[in-house]
Amino acid sequence: MERQTMPALEELMDAAWPAPDREESGGWVLRAAGGVTQRANSVWPRSEPAGSLHHRMVMLRDARAWYRSRRLPVIFQVFDDSRRAALNAVLDEEGFTRQSETLILVRDAGAATAAPGAAPDAGVEISGVEMSTEPSEEWLRLWWSVDGRGGEESLATARTILEGCRSAYALVRDDDGVPAAVGRLAVPSVGGEGGLYCMATRPDARRRGFGSRVLASLLREGDARGVSSYWLLVTAANAGARELYARSGFTEAGRYYYRQERPKRHLTGC
Repeated sequence: MERQTMPALEELMDAAWPAPDREESGGWVLRAAGGVTQRANSVWPRSEPAGSLHHRMVMLRDARAWYRSRRLPVIFQVFDDSRRAALNAVLDEEGFTRQSETLILVRDAGAATAAPGAAPDAGVEISGVEMSTEPSEEWLRLWWSVDGRGGEESLATARTILEGCRSAYALVRDDDGVPAAVGRLAVPSVGGEGGLYCMATRPDARRRGFGSRVLASLLREGDARGVSSYWLLVTAANAGARELYARSGFTEAGRYYYRQERPKRHLTGC
C-alpha cells in the first residue's frame, strides 16, 4: 500500500497526540497542555501562510502572546523539508534554537524485517503481553517513570492526551510479575494508519527482549484491526531504539526539530 505523504502523516501525528488546548491561526495550529511534552505544547505549521514576511512576523507576534498567556515558551515543531524554508529563515533571524531532532519511521502492515523472508515478529515471544484499550495505572506509572516530567498533575494531563485518540496499550511483566515494558498503538482512523508511541522499558529490564515483545504485540494488534501501515517517532540520538525498529522493518520517512525561543523551561521528548 502506498505510504502517506508527509502532510498526511503530520495530520495523523497531531490526531494521535491531541493537545487539550489548541487554536488555529492563519495555517498554524497553536497547541498547549500545561507544558506536558514538547509536541502538545508547540506550534504546528500545518500550512505556509500566504503573504509577506511582515505577515509572518504578525503571526509570530500573536503566537508569542498566546503562549505568554499560558506561561509557556514559544516552540515550533518544524519538519525538515523544503516546505518550511521560509519559516526556518524567520526563526533563524529571531534566534530560535534547534532541539530534539526526531526521526519519523514508517512500515507497511506485515512488512518483512531485515532478515529475508522473516515475519515482523519472527522469533519474538509475544505470549503473556497484556493488551487493553485504556492505560492502566501500572502502564501509566511505568511509562511516566521512563519518559515523564512532572508530578501527579502533569501525569493527569498526559493521560488526557493519551485518551484523546483510540488506542491499544501493551504491557509485559518480568519473571517477578513486575511491569517491565509498555507501549501504545494510536489508531486515529478505522482501517487506516497506526502510530506507535510511549515505547518504554524499565532501565534495569533493558536488553532482555521486553521491548521487542511489546512492539511485536502492538503490530499484531494493529494488523488484526486492519491497520494498513505504521509510523513511529524516535529521537535521532536513541541508537538502541533505532536498531530495534530497523529490525522490525521500519525505515525513515522524514524528520523534524523543535525550535524554541528563549528556552527558560526545558521540555523533553519527541
